[in-house]
Amino acid sequence: MQQSFSFSQQTWRRLKKNTGALFGLVIIAIAIFVSLFGYLVAPDASPNADLQTVEIQAKKPGYSQLFLKIPDKKNYPAGWFNKLLYGVVDNYQYLPITSYRIEGDLLIVNKYVDEDTSVAQNYSISQLTNNEPGRLLEKNIITKKYYLGTDKFGRDILSRLIIGTRVSLAVGLIAVFISLTLGIVLGALAGYYRGWVDEVIMWLINVTWSIPTLLLVFAITMALGKGFWQIFIAVGLTMWVSVARLIRGQVMAIKELEYVQAARALGLSDSRIITKHILPNILGPVLVIGASNFATAIIIEAGLSFLGIGIQPPQPSWGLMIKENYNFIITHHAMLALVPGIAIMLLVLAFNLLGNGLRDAVDVKSTR
Repeated sequence: MQQSFSFSQQTWRRLKKNTGALFGLVIIAIAIFVSLFGYLVAPDASPNADLQTVEIQAKKPGYSQLFLKIPDKKNYPAGWFNKLLYGVVDNYQYLPITSYRIEGDLLIVNKYVDEDTSVAQNYSISQLTNNEPGRLLEKNIITKKYYLGTDKFGRDILSRLIIGTRVSLAVGLIAVFISLTLGIVLGALAGYYRGWVDEVIMWLINVTWSIPTLLLVFAITMALGKGFWQIFIAVGLTMWVSVARLIRGQVMAIKELEYVQAARALGLSDSRIITKHILPNILGPVLVIGASNFATAIIIEAGLSFLGIGIQPPQPSWGLMIKENYNFIITHHAMLALVPGIAIMLLVLAFNLLGNGLRDAVDVKSTR
């Protein structure tokens, strides 16, 4: 007896056979994990990964530096949940040093200024260790390794890349939610009712379509102001047009099919016919355009941040990281700008591959 599978099970079986879609799914899953637990895995867990050490600016990937941890007079809270959401301000100041020696209760260090310069400074071991001198080397003198180097402010590139993932996924998620909501509602109404409803909605679509996307985003951003949430709304309000045109065409074709005519004959309401009988049958194109809009939103946000009207510093954004380090491309520090660019490329590719895979997986005509 042949085993029967539900629609979701059949979709997953087909999706598993698509190598590109699985690759995209893995990349997206990693990005989601990093965005949720970024502050717990990032080397620099300070808010916005903004711990600056200007003496070690623009260092190459793999750079290591010796630091003296000096206790801060302020005592900052470091709760686990607070760290998960916002990061925590470190209770230490980090002084880059080249060497040190101990003489009695004095710690004499050579503060790192640049590759050729250092300055001798003295510190009380008792004050540094809170009267526990035996813990000096264990707790107060550490070596940090910057796996992807540092930017022009001496911040850890890897940490800012990790925290910046949250911005890219958030802007994609909210922008897609706004665009799909507006596009599906307006497109379904235009395609199902036609007449004056279709004319009004198509007029609005054509007017919005005639305005270049970036110019429209600029205008909305200037009206709402620069900031974190404003950029989400601005991107979402510019991407609904393609969704509405697609949904309109699909609804116009499906509403003439026999099962829709039968539903009308049974006296079902228009809203029930649209939501229960038409929209579920255009799930494939919706998933594809949703994934495409997700990728587009990430690119638009990166472009706006690069131009200075998107995410504002010190909040990390991949586009902002490129802006801050793009001048290093023509020097021997090109990786400082290439790394966030590669991250954008991988995430955009992942959503496109997953969208194409979902399109094939939800195709009810497929026999794979």
